[in-house]
Amino acid sequence: MLNKQSITVHDLPKEERPRERLKRFGAEALSQQELLAIIIGRGSPNKSVLTIAQDLLVKFKNIQTISQATVEELSQVEGIGEAKALQIKACFELARRQDLNKDVLLENYLENSKSVIELIQNQLKDKTKEHFKLIMLNTRNKVINIADISTGTLNASLVHPREVFIEAIKHHSCAVILVHNHPSGEAEPSNDDLKITKRLKEAGNIIGIEVLDHIIIGKDNYFSFKDNQLI
Repeated sequence: MLNKQSITVHDLPKEERPRERLKRFGAEALSQQELLAIIIGRGSPNKSVLTIAQDLLVKFKNIQTISQATVEELSQVEGIGEAKALQIKACFELARRQDLNKDVLLENYLENSKSVIELIQNQLKDKTKEHFKLIMLNTRNKVINIADISTGTLNASLVHPREVFIEAIKHHSCAVILVHNHPSGEAEPSNDDLKITKRLKEAGNIIGIEVLDHIIIGKDNYFSFKDNQLI
């Protein structure tokens, strides 16, 4: 029987290997260990890449601590040399810079559906799962926050008014815009999309937070409920 140390990625069925799973299901479906394994690339003579990734998580406890570790500290993990430590640091630095860019996004004033698309389309158009986002606005329609509400096929249980408006209330929003993508590439709303929009619009009216629009993003197109007089 293979022991933990000797198991390699190639010992796994092809469909269970991290890279194959990423291609089939998207990065969101992978565990932290699998994502780290892809960044590290390959194992050492004594350890598989998955074992090295697990050792990193055990040593540093969580992803945040790994991101804060120095190249020297990362290199102390068996199987992580300087080159792999630098790869890991570079990946976390890119993620950090993406977070910094959110501050730039929050300077936007949204005037119409086109301005919403310019703000958020690139974040959603190539996703392999449905992602539901909430754009929160102040009285001047300036973006004050963007929150991820759910991931997965939209239904009433995934997008409950409570989950949507708790974020809006927390950030003292005066209005919100709902946005989600269709991985199929088609932007036309489904019956569930219509029902969810009506429900959230009604909930917003009750608590005093206006739902200005619901925008569905396809591959190269979009659908605005407001532009089509459905909201």
